Amino acid sequence: MSAPFLLILRIGMTLSLYIFMGWAFLLLWRNFKTQSELLTSRKTPPITITYSGLDKKQKTKHFRTPEITLGRDPHSEIHLENETVSAHHARLSYHHGQWWLEDLNSKNGTTLNGEKLKTPTIILGNDEIRCGKMPLTIYLSTTDLSANTQAL
Repeated sequence: MSAPFLLILRIGMTLSLYIFMGWAFLLLWRNFKTQSELLTSRKTPPITITYSGLDKKQKTKHFRTPEITLGRDPHSEIHLENETVSAHHARLSYHHGQWWLEDLNSKNGTTLNGEKLKTPTIILGNDEIRCGKMPLTIYLSTTDLSANTQAL
């Protein structure tokens, strides 16, 4: 009588092991799916850049892309027509949950709020960037821009 009892016990333990493994894989799969949905739903926050064009008019551009290039090159997202600006002068990039400004080895340098930029630096709202002698103002959301225009 002990042989059939042990066989039933083995089958029961095997079934419970398979049920446990199935449950564990189901939980892992759900967690993986949730994490992947969170990563794909992350969006780059809006950034607004104001600067003066060649005609001395104030220009405003809005971006939602994770990388923005500034320079004299016509293919730059922010095309700055000034002899003090290099073709590929600076780059704004969004990573690690922050906007970063990086000088691309420009001849006349990039400044952030009056300080020369040597390493990639985190930017905040209402920061002033100078590419050569061209001033630009950064707004990290549309609320910053509306608050600033109301103050003027």
